[in-house]
Amino acid sequence: MLPDDGADAETLLRSAETALRMAKEAGERHVFHAPEMSEKSIEKLTLETKLRQALKNEEFVLHYQPKVEAETRRIVGVEALIRWQSPELGLVPPGEFIPLMEKTGMILEAGAWALSKAVADHLRWLQLGLKAPRVAVNVSPVQLRKRDFVTMVAEAVKRGPATPGIDLEITESLVMEDIEANIQKLTEVRKHGISIAVDDFGTGYSSLAYLAKLPVETLKIDRSFIITMLNDPNTMTLVQTIISLARSLKLKVVAEGVDSEDQAKILRLLYCDEMQGYLFCRPVPFDQITALLQREAAA
Repeated sequence: MLPDDGADAETLLRSAETALRMAKEAGERHVFHAPEMSEKSIEKLTLETKLRQALKNEEFVLHYQPKVEAETRRIVGVEALIRWQSPELGLVPPGEFIPLMEKTGMILEAGAWALSKAVADHLRWLQLGLKAPRVAVNVSPVQLRKRDFVTMVAEAVKRGPATPGIDLEITESLVMEDIEANIQKLTEVRKHGISIAVDDFGTGYSSLAYLAKLPVETLKIDRSFIITMLNDPNTMTLVQTIISLARSLKLKVVAEGVDSEDQAKILRLLYCDEMQGYLFCRPVPFDQITALLQREAAA
């Protein structure tokens, strides 16, 4: 509206386009422009430019968080987590840039890089003479929807050892999105020696009929359940049910977000296979996780 949203036609049109984008994102039929919208648009545009530059300059790094066996506390796997090491902003957590990368499609390049890097790091551990843990890599919805998803994965693992030590973690809601097509893609991926895990299990709406058909080997219990289970009997029952379900389907079960000994003790008593969380280790850079693996091997 003149003059609040611009004093000339060009500025008014720019403001209208910003409001239109906001309306589409919110699912509204119409949205009135507000000054803060333009500020947010400028911030997004600035961040998008920085991210494109970060991809070009190879500013992304992988940090690794161990998964430990519930009985022995021995490291049996690690999850690869992407971080942005910005010269200007420092170490940026994924929540601040992954959503924008997914919206702009940059996640395709970043996701392919993360998988290739995880394969290379797994190979480096083997070359160092270590018992290399399996490496879990998260898959974005944008990646899985691409027709060449299986080809991208196959190309990445080809550069690693003959027997890949890679797991792909796919959220429950994403798996159920286009179930038949996803079963086909994941079955093809399994042929390349890769394991599949369903991440954030319990937060989506899985059909048990389809869950039995999915070519998966692991269910990961969402951290929100682990955090609250000691104070909420209903959540405790849910965790127990997920573990029983996994065992009946001959699937491995991993608990995320284990931050206390009380949580770990209960999960072990419930026959949870593996645990992951701050109780054992935060996500750390390659050198630190390598030192941890070396100490464990020596012990």
